[in-house]
Amino acid sequence: MTEYNKDTERQRSEFVESLTDYSRKQQAQQWAGSFNDYLRDIVAGNPGRAARSSHQYIWDMMCWRGIEAPKQSDACNRYKLFEDDLFGIDQALERVANYFKAASEGSEVGRRLLLLLGPPSGGKSSLVTLLKRGLEAYSRVDDGALYAIQESPIQESPLLLIPHGKRAEFKDSYGVEISGELSPYTRALVDDKYGGDFARVPVHRIFIDEAGRKAVGTYAPHDPTTADIADLVGSVDLSKVAEYGDEGDPRAWSWSGAVYAGNRGLLEMIEILKVKREFLYLLLTLTQEQVVKVSRFPLIYIDETIVAHTNMAEFRRFLQEKENEALLDRMVIVQVPYTLCYTDEARIYHKLTSATPSFRQVHLDPHALAVAAVFAILTRLKASERADLDLSKKLRIHAHEEVEGISDTEAEHIMREQPDEGMDGVSPRFVVNALASAISQSESKSLTAMEVMLALKDAIESDARMDAKMKKQWIDFLVTTRKEFYNRWVKEDVHKALFVSFLDEAQELLDKYLDEVEAVLESRKVDDPITGEERDADERFLRNVETKIGISDSGKTSFRQEIVRKALGAYKRGVKFTLAEHARLREAIEQYLFQERRDVLRLVTSSARADAETMEKISAVEQRLVNDYGYDAHSAHEALNYVTTLLAQE
Repeated sequence: MTEYNKDTERQRSEFVESLTDYSRKQQAQQWAGSFNDYLRDIVAGNPGRAARSSHQYIWDMMCWRGIEAPKQSDACNRYKLFEDDLFGIDQALERVANYFKAASEGSEVGRRLLLLLGPPSGGKSSLVTLLKRGLEAYSRVDDGALYAIQESPIQESPLLLIPHGKRAEFKDSYGVEISGELSPYTRALVDDKYGGDFARVPVHRIFIDEAGRKAVGTYAPHDPTTADIADLVGSVDLSKVAEYGDEGDPRAWSWSGAVYAGNRGLLEMIEILKVKREFLYLLLTLTQEQVVKVSRFPLIYIDETIVAHTNMAEFRRFLQEKENEALLDRMVIVQVPYTLCYTDEARIYHKLTSATPSFRQVHLDPHALAVAAVFAILTRLKASERADLDLSKKLRIHAHEEVEGISDTEAEHIMREQPDEGMDGVSPRFVVNALASAISQSESKSLTAMEVMLALKDAIESDARMDAKMKKQWIDFLVTTRKEFYNRWVKEDVHKALFVSFLDEAQELLDKYLDEVEAVLESRKVDDPITGEERDADERFLRNVETKIGISDSGKTSFRQEIVRKALGAYKRGVKFTLAEHARLREAIEQYLFQERRDVLRLVTSSARADAETMEKISAVEQRLVNDYGYDAHSAHEALNYVTTLLAQE
């Protein structure tokens, strides 16, 4: 047997053992007993956990998954339930979490429907799916153990078996209050099968399961004109009427509606504003009063959290109808916009593409997803109130990058000045479709950033939904992406790869910059390292560095003072002041060094019939791009040629 076969056989054997162990643990989690057993063995240990509402249960699940406090006072908490799947919508996630936290504390928020509002492919469905998967996992751990009346069709809480006359005594004994009523079905079951002896009613542990319709319900309207409210609350089961002799017998009712499936957990309403108004009134009454009214039965108590979502077009139509104002008052609306941070947007593309075999077989150059992300964010931004702030700078601010002339306070204001920013523009799905098209046409199994931008251009031009004006605007955004972002990124990569001693040279330039700046600020001369003679500070050198990042003549003194303060801080900490200490100065030094060395790059790459030595240098640069900067042979060659072309145009 080959080594490969041995490894495969061992992995399969380990998987079978793991699967057997998983099954064994699942069986060990099962619990069943009478209601009296439940009170003695389960409730007595933690009454508060047994009496949790659906909102409390969901909030406890989110806390169980983990909450990371922000490092900065103005930042949002990080919720581990969402951190691996949702990027760049921290404020929306914080508002969702605040809804559950407030509702779990018994506030009026718990009597409101949670409506997620946002553009298509913005993360609304993913957010709800993560809540559902989180509930399924939580119900399988000790902290999330959930129990129900065994024969209840709607997984009712066993505590509802306690008669009203004994609930005050229960509160005195256990310290928790019971809310709600048994369903007509379970009430008839207790009377008919157990002779009213609720102590004998069987109870068991349940596990939340969307596929099994246990504590998770999902409703998606198909044709709003023919939608039947029975899909939510059930109807008479004619096959059982003959057996029980009465349509009003709760055992003859079909308890298969989505509302019942979501009892004790969560009901997801997809595209909620497409449903008939009677659906909305039923759902909003359910959130407000926790009851459902169906024909022939008294009010049915339901404890579930309703999370709905819809898009902007449906919401705008809904707002136009005046009679909907009362419905809006019973909703907590959370906007879920597209992200406006291009690094987070790139993470979305990576997540969406990494699970696809066709994408895994193709190498993406290090800026392929980033350029697509920059383009996408540009389509979502709105013009700033500041005339001197173009969309490129605004994009960098949203990515928390430093922009000349913009303080942290101003940056915060700029990011909040347009409340609807991110509610339209290109969707991640549009970009991923363009990427898929580019990959299908790639013969080299390698995709460069330039090829991605060409694929996006083609997708825009062939999109029949867009008018000519929008197509031109979006293509202009692609041009901006290439000129303002990609050109800078790829030039930096090639420059670093070209000069092995780049970091050493850059540090030497940094040291020189500090010496010259200190001399200017202290109004003293410096010793020339070559002649040893005293001379004036090299103002020309300083300005050549500073103008690379747009430092104005009027702003140079404050910039220099900031650098000296940071250098002094490093000295007091006993560390050397390096380029890593100041991102903008690093950028300035790198660009200055690149400018100084670009003639060398032209010599290396411009020869039509390169000699052996030149070819060796080119090969070394390309290999360094592959080894150190995330390129492959194809994309490295293309990057080098592209930068050479840029230099020829300067």
